[in-house]
Amino acid sequence: MSNRVMITADITCDLNKDLEKRYGITVMPLHIVIDGKSYDDWVNITPEELFDIFYQTKELPHTTAVSVGEYIEFFKPYVADGWDIVHISLGSKLSVTHQSSLLAAEEFPGRVYSLDSNNLSTGSGLLVIKAAEMRDQGMSAKEIYDNLNGMLLKSHASFILDRLDFIHAGGRCSAIAMLGANALGLRPSIEVQNDNGGAMVVGKKYRGKYDKVLLQYVEDTLNKYDNIDTERVFITHAGTQQGYVDAVYEAVKAKNIFKEIFITRASCTISSHCGPHTLGVLFMTK
Repeated sequence: MSNRVMITADITCDLNKDLEKRYGITVMPLHIVIDGKSYDDWVNITPEELFDIFYQTKELPHTTAVSVGEYIEFFKPYVADGWDIVHISLGSKLSVTHQSSLLAAEEFPGRVYSLDSNNLSTGSGLLVIKAAEMRDQGMSAKEIYDNLNGMLLKSHASFILDRLDFIHAGGRCSAIAMLGANALGLRPSIEVQNDNGGAMVVGKKYRGKYDKVLLQYVEDTLNKYDNIDTERVFITHAGTQQGYVDAVYEAVKAKNIFKEIFITRASCTISSHCGPHTLGVLFMTK
């Protein structure tokens, strides 16, 4: 008989507390460093506080990966209590966090399986929910892990940036691209390459007022695929004005594609790299 299965994930999956409870998910915080002080994401710092510090000091926050030792201590009590674990991590092209979780999993052979989501934010959160559903169907940890590996290319993440200084500071946008976009008044969409470890590339470049850009982005993104998984979609943002979020929600709802539309707030880790007012529409294909 298989052991009980626990689904864990990095906090960067951006599932809110209600969804974590609904699907029985346990999350691992990542670290945020501001002015030499380290914080734990959503534990002793919120995205609002992170941006407030930035506005006051003009110092961009930095992130540090979870160590191997921290993951071992995270997994250990659950394994000792009889759980097998499937852990879904932030994409390996975005952080060394996955490598840390992978090395930690080796300390628990056959008990802990660490999956490189090849994604970020609710792009990985969608996989986390799939894992929870498979667990509830009675699959073993190994079966869940194997099935998730076959779903990596089906989870699609993209988002619209309102400003480029945060993503540039994180090394994910060149200074030339940043200055060029700013000079031309462009608002680029950023797409996650889930066939390349979660690397990010610039997609379509929009010009115009942010509210109009967001609605065009929704239209373009949802029209891009003809085999969308209709179970759920995420609208995930980094502190975007409520009116913009509501407009995007209504635009997605009007498409009448999805059974559930979730709105979540990006974690400090994700927010620190993309900056305020970033918004994305994330979903899976069949």
